[in-house]
Amino acid sequence: MKNNQALIENFLEAKFGEEGLSENTILAYSRDLEQICKKVGKSLVDVSQSDLEQYFIYLKNSGHSNSTTARRLSTIKQFYKFHVEKGFLSTDPTAQLTGPRSSKPLPKTLSVGEVEALLQIAKNHGGTEYEQVRNRCLMEILYASGMRISELMSLPVSSVRGNPEMILVKGKGSKERLVPLSPSAIEALFHWLKLRDQKEDLRLNKMGKKRSKFLFPSSSKQGHLTRNWFFNKIKEWALISGVKSENVSPHTIRHAFATHLLSNGADLRVIQTLLGHSDITTTEIYTHIVNEKLKETLDDHHPLSGKSKLN
Repeated sequence: MKNNQALIENFLEAKFGEEGLSENTILAYSRDLEQICKKVGKSLVDVSQSDLEQYFIYLKNSGHSNSTTARRLSTIKQFYKFHVEKGFLSTDPTAQLTGPRSSKPLPKTLSVGEVEALLQIAKNHGGTEYEQVRNRCLMEILYASGMRISELMSLPVSSVRGNPEMILVKGKGSKERLVPLSPSAIEALFHWLKLRDQKEDLRLNKMGKKRSKFLFPSSSKQGHLTRNWFFNKIKEWALISGVKSENVSPHTIRHAFATHLLSNGADLRVIQTLLGHSDITTTEIYTHIVNEKLKETLDDHHPLSGKSKLN
């Protein structure tokens, strides 16, 4: 176990298998650990608290941001905690280490009007009726449910059969949750399933290919539409609709879902459940977004704010 690579692979395999983390997150863990190993120059078994303190002093003196330092500290702490809990290592040199908190900016979101503009473009965008109906269904379900885009892209068609008002979604760590569908999303889904099934039947009858198990099938390696495909599409819709494209991504639709619910009085615990957050503190970020919007409204319209048109 004194080989750094073996230690790192052991940790990453557990993270991937037990927590269901994305490939990008696993790669970030791997890069952080490799950077630490390279700078410290020791087997991670032999690293001391002093070695790590010197490493983080080096990061600070080299001008690395607080967020980078905080992320790498979190990575190395998780690494040692895992190996001590599993009995692979007897001591944790990070137990007494503290570092800067990562100051995360508030996530970008969209107004109701901006989401409506994107929905309008999506349902009319595409070279065929098939594409237009598919695009509308994608946007309607994404905004109605607050799903992660990876969850939506890989959604099995079996989960939406029978005109459901809620659908079962498998999220991070293979945890399942029920998410709602709005009346307009149900309508869009009905029309999409009709065209989707016709095309799948044609594939079976004319080409002998099996029907796809995914709601949004494609010829990609995964067998369904990809996150990158949808990212490019929604950017295109933003440009056409006049919504600032730098503010638009699949994840901002998820943020919009949460902030719009909260603004209209939804309970934070309910939003946590719908988003699939394991920790309520993750969901609480949306209260900051809503409060910031309220403050902007007050600053813009209160007669004593200095900005109001009443002055």
